[in-house]
Parts: sequence; structure tokens; C-alpha cells
Amino acid sequence: MQKYIVIGAGILGASAAYQLARSGADVTIVDRQESGQATDAAAGIICPWISKRRNKVWYKLAREGAKFYPSLIRELGNEGETNTGYAQVGALRLEEELAKLEELRQIALKRKDEAPEMGELLLFSPEEVGRQFPPLDKKYSALYVGGAARVDGRALRDALLRSAERHGAILLKGEAGLSFEGNVANGIVIGGRRLEADAVLVCAGAWAGPLLEPLGVKFKVTYQKAQIVHLALQGADTRGWPVVMPPGDQYILAFPDQRIVIGATHENHPNGFDTRITAGGLQEVLGKALEHAPGLAEGEFLEARAGFRPFTPGFLPVIGQLPDWEGIYVANGLGASGLTMGPYIGLQLAKLALGQSPDLDLEPYKLEGALERL
Repeated sequence: MQKYIVIGAGILGASAAYQLARSGADVTIVDRQESGQATDAAAGIICPWISKRRNKVWYKLAREGAKFYPSLIRELGNEGETNTGYAQVGALRLEEELAKLEELRQIALKRKDEAPEMGELLLFSPEEVGRQFPPLDKKYSALYVGGAARVDGRALRDALLRSAERHGAILLKGEAGLSFEGNVANGIVIGGRRLEADAVLVCAGAWAGPLLEPLGVKFKVTYQKAQIVHLALQGADTRGWPVVMPPGDQYILAFPDQRIVIGATHENHPNGFDTRITAGGLQEVLGKALEHAPGLAEGEFLEARAGFRPFTPGFLPVIGQLPDWEGIYVANGLGASGLTMGPYIGLQLAKLALGQSPDLDLEPYKLEGALERL
């Protein structure tokens, strides 16, 4: 039986480990359980079809990631994992000007043949927007995207890890270093002991750089701090409320149990891995949320979280076998789209490690653009 070690148990590593274990492989997952993991602080909007980003290879990856979700959720459900925070609730993209919404609708319509899963595309009046998500300001119209979904990153990650363990995977806490001989990775060192493996999958997000340095490789991953806030909206039945995408870079998601998640900051120059919840971060998140949804002013503050989104050059994820090395595979750079793409990229990374053909051409996402020889 082939042995695999996955370093990093965020959404990407958890997905890769689940797919490997489900295939019958011997899998060990190692995670530092570092405060600030992107997945641990994330709530995801699965709605890539109205993005105005012009990078077609980014969009293709996001589109395939969204398409993959329903089958993954069914698989997990069949294994008894129903607590993932995933629900296809639709999305409201807000604007005051109908012309801007019509422009977005036309973008989506051009993409619908390749992505019918986006569902219906409707223009909603301010009155209908208020019925769909009562706390919103009454000035907004919206483009409604019926196939959009939301997901709880922490819940989905935990479901994937539990399923991986059910298939025989072992989860270890600790800091791993790569073990290698010549140009072949043959396992890891953790807690002073060596664990052998036929292949190692590095899914360490913002912390991946130091792992690869002993191989003579500088891995060019940067990170961005995000702070998000959780509120409880007493007396509201929030279970089926759609995702809200206001103008700008903020979002509002509703979950069961009256929980509302708002965020997030985009802090490009954090002071190291500083996970503090700051007054400025809270002011930004709450201020923007209340500007768009004044009805949230009565929401009870529950908690705030901080995480670090990893980025690779060009803000495009990278996936593949480390060049000039055997037995080591890397994926990284999912950025703010981690929950949309993460499960799908994890599947592709597992297929590569298993010697199977991936489901899409990975040439545009090759690792070389994120590497520099030391």
C-alpha cells in the first residue's frame, strides 16, 4: 500500500487527505494547528460566475471548484457527515444602479452554457431584496444568482478530516520537516522521529515557504490578514437567507441559529503572523456591514476571527509536483477563493500523487512561477 503524508490540514490539505484515504492509500496528516489558519477563520461564498476578473485560467479553476461542491457534499453525506455549513441559498449582488447589475447579468449569461449550475439569474427590486434579506438598506436592487451557495470552512474541513480518519487516515499534531535523500522526498521528521512515505503533499498555506527552503527552493508565497465578525440576530430565521455581496470587497453570510458572518478585512502588510483582533479591523468590518445592512445594528456580537490568506505570484493558485524532485507535491496560493477552489484543488493534487490524470490542464497553474532557486 502506498504511503502518503499531507502537511497542512486546512481545506486544501483536508480535501487531499480525504481523497487519498478514500482511494485506499495509507495517509498521515500533519498539522501545527497554528492560530491564523485561513480555513479556520473563513466563511465561503460559492459564486464565481459574476466575477469581473479577466484572468480566464483563474475563472476556470473557480468555476470547476463551484461545480464540484454538490457531488462532494453528497459523498460526505453518505458517510454521515452532514454538518458542513454548505447550502445552496442563492446570492444577492447589490447595486444602486440597475445598469451595473445588468452588466453583471450579461457576464454570467455568456458563461452559463459552460456553467448551468449557476441557476437562474434575476433582477430584484429593493422591495424583493428586503424580503430576501430583511436587514439590508432599502436603496439596493440586486442580481440574484440562484445556484450560489455558502459554506462554513471550519465545519467542512472537520467533516473532511473525520471522513479521512474513517477511511484509515491518521491525524498528528506537530511541526513537520521534510526528509529527503538526493532529489527524492521520502517522508518527514516530526517530534524527533522520522516517518517514511512514498510521497509528501505540502498544503501548508502561508507557512509553506520555510518547509521548502531545505530543498534549496524559495517558495514565493505571501499572505494577507483577514478579520471577520460573527453576530447573532435574535428572533430571525436566517437558515435560508441568501449570501449578500455588496459593492466593494465585503460580504454578509447567514447561517442557521441566527448567525450572521460579516467580513472581511484585506490587510496586505500584517505584522508577521499577528492574529490579534484589532480595533481598526472591527471598525472596518462593522462599519461597512452596517452601511449596507443597517438592520444588523441590533445583532449581538459573538466572536471575531483572524486568518491569513496565502497568495502566489499573479494571484493565481499553483499545483503540481515540485520540479526536479520526486515524491513531493505542492499546492498553494488560493487566496480569497480558498473555499471555492480548495476542495477541488485537493482532489487534483491527490490524483497527481496517485499517478492519475487530473480533471483539467494544470499547465497554467504550474509551480515554476512561484519558485526561485536559493
